[in-house]
Amino acid sequence: MNAFAKAAIVGVGELKPTRTTNGATTLGMIAEVVKRAVEDAGLEKDAIDGLLVGPQVGETPQHVPATVAEYLGLQPKMSNVVDLGGASGAGMVWRAAAAIAAGMCEAVVCVLANTREAEAPRSPNRNPIREFDVPFGASGANIPYAMLMQRHMAEFGSTPRQFAQIAAWARHNAQHNPDAIFYGKPATVDDVLASPFVTSPLHLFEIVMPVAGGEAVVVTSAQRARTLRHRPVHLLGAGEKITHRALSQAPSLTTGPLKPSMMQAFSQAGVKADDMHLLSLYDCYTVMTAITLEDAGLCRPGQFGRWVEEHSLGFDGDRPLNTHGGQLGFGQPDLAGGMTHIVEAVRQLRHTAGARQIANANLALVTGNGATMSEATALILGGA
Repeated sequence: MNAFAKAAIVGVGELKPTRTTNGATTLGMIAEVVKRAVEDAGLEKDAIDGLLVGPQVGETPQHVPATVAEYLGLQPKMSNVVDLGGASGAGMVWRAAAAIAAGMCEAVVCVLANTREAEAPRSPNRNPIREFDVPFGASGANIPYAMLMQRHMAEFGSTPRQFAQIAAWARHNAQHNPDAIFYGKPATVDDVLASPFVTSPLHLFEIVMPVAGGEAVVVTSAQRARTLRHRPVHLLGAGEKITHRALSQAPSLTTGPLKPSMMQAFSQAGVKADDMHLLSLYDCYTVMTAITLEDAGLCRPGQFGRWVEEHSLGFDGDRPLNTHGGQLGFGQPDLAGGMTHIVEAVRQLRHTAGARQIANANLALVTGNGATMSEATALILGGA
């Protein structure tokens, strides 16, 4: 059977066209038309676990699916922006069918909407982050992630030294990667703690350095992969989850959407965290790595510090973590920063990582994180 035959359109919604929409918001229009489509399908809102949306959401220039999902009260397991102009609607339908066939989700809402203003005052911005976070100083990334770290320390008694260990290991691993921005610049735990506070309790060396750069990967069929030059690296499992956009709307500050994402990926692949030969974990801040280690089940909540102390995280250690240096040691080339973790995992699993090669590497966990521990994707990659 054709994979797309496993999916069907079961509900539709529509708004009456108007010349202008003075006072309306894109988010409000999206909410209304999604409500109509879900009701037409005879489903409850919580049954929707996939979201595809267009790029034109006036209340936000980025994190579009997370902003829309948050506004709708959804926590999708698959989401994306489809930007194909007039082909976007049709493009959404087949992507939704493919995601359902892949087992990523079961019910996807595809939505496009736009306002059209006449000469009138701008519509209000109903994006929760603009209403409840930014006015109180929680703007950008540094302050929200510092709040996550503060909460972890308050709830579990974790210490600045424990978080600093993660940054020190990233710098250690970067010394084995000549392409890393901090190659030739190691940093001890004491060095990390001596670096300036950016926003308490985060020190400068616990925060990624933005750099220029780029990453790319090519995906093909397993059959064709066997005919090409390198040892194939297979996608064995995947998981995805969005829980919020604004920190004020987060369900928790000490665990995040990577937990269900990783559990889904492990389940699809039939493996567990302890089976991984490489942990290639998104590390925009030390607290992000700390919580990911806990959410993966490698240690109990609040115990990442002891776990790090008990293990060696280099390529030749018992728990290799971000062997390219991670973003804390390699650098963060904007959105491509997350792709660096995939590229390193591929190199390790096809045994082409050179001097930092992990012996007999065959399984890797790769994670991606967006916004403030809001958007999460987990992959299990395996060598042939």
